[in-house]
Amino acid sequence: MSTNKLLTGTEAAAHAALLARVDVVPAYPITPQTVIVETLAEMIGRGELDAAYINVESEHSAMASCIGAAAAGARAFTATSSQGLALMHEVLHYAANGRMPIVMVNANRALAPPWNLYCDQSDSLAQRDTGWLQYYCADCQDVMDSILVAYKVAEEVSLPVMINLDAFYLTHTSEAVELPDQEAVDAFIPKQLKAALDTEHPATYGNVCGPELYTSIRYNRHYDAVGALESWQRASQAYAQAFGRSCPPLQTYKTEDAETILVVAGSASGALRLAVDQMREQGHAAGMVRLAMLRPFPGEMIARAVGGAKRLVVVERGVSSGMGGIVGQELRAGMFGHPGGLDIWSLFAGLGGKDIVPEEIADEALAIAAGKPSGPEHGDHCIWTGLLP
Repeated sequence: MSTNKLLTGTEAAAHAALLARVDVVPAYPITPQTVIVETLAEMIGRGELDAAYINVESEHSAMASCIGAAAAGARAFTATSSQGLALMHEVLHYAANGRMPIVMVNANRALAPPWNLYCDQSDSLAQRDTGWLQYYCADCQDVMDSILVAYKVAEEVSLPVMINLDAFYLTHTSEAVELPDQEAVDAFIPKQLKAALDTEHPATYGNVCGPELYTSIRYNRHYDAVGALESWQRASQAYAQAFGRSCPPLQTYKTEDAETILVVAGSASGALRLAVDQMREQGHAAGMVRLAMLRPFPGEMIARAVGGAKRLVVVERGVSSGMGGIVGQELRAGMFGHPGGLDIWSLFAGLGGKDIVPEEIADEALAIAAGKPSGPEHGDHCIWTGLLP
């Protein structure tokens, strides 16, 4: 029988790892994900979770330990944030190229300098080309559910999954979370991992190869990563059948007749729904798309969702300096060739933990629709607009 608990997003992540019966937890604390590994340490110490807890000296070592554990056939889990994720960059490639079914939680936090502990998605967006599948959570329940779905997908397609939750908006906010029954979770994600390292059948692993073989390996990994979108959808549907909730790659709100569609990844989707309602009250046909999955990129799903809209306004929590909004770039590439000359705008808001205010989003989206967007000189730069070139 499922149970309900009041949990923060970090506590929900730890409980999901407990329900997944992870075998190895390499841990290095960094704000604001520290509660995840602290809670797991307590669970292991009390005997609630039969897992190896490895105190490592850095996030680089944490991921290296996950790779070794996964290669040996263990279910590996870790968590990180911001500078810690950046330090992992080298071994993130190794995990994906090595086809390791690791699940990692990243608490989205601004990158330094200047030091900032609050929400910004530049840390995970900067890792979008490492080969990891990336999912962005809407609330604490979504954290719980997506981690369990992630293990099902990771172990089916042999690729690592990064579950992202916004710093403090989710990591330190308590919400009612339904914890699935353990037996039901065991049935949903039975352990069927195969060890790449087998002392009874020794083989070379991760060695040097020539251009022809390297090219085919890269092609296969890309092909499987694209196919992982279908795997995620199947797993999400199976989760809905088992537990009554799903984790779709994309969610929409009032998009059917919308001329202007707001797009966001992460916890700000609730604020954008309010902004859409305000825009509709002022007579403008508006809608919202929550982009939950960034990798693999659900381009065809987005194209169907936006329908006959005239413009997309992407609320950005990550900036590619010298280019512009990161998610906006992804949409521009993914929507290339879309009929109707769809305009894609990047609206920068919520950087470094600044609150995303529905009224401000609605006002700026209406200004964009009227052809009068604000530039970087707008106000105190808490919210500003840039059109992708």
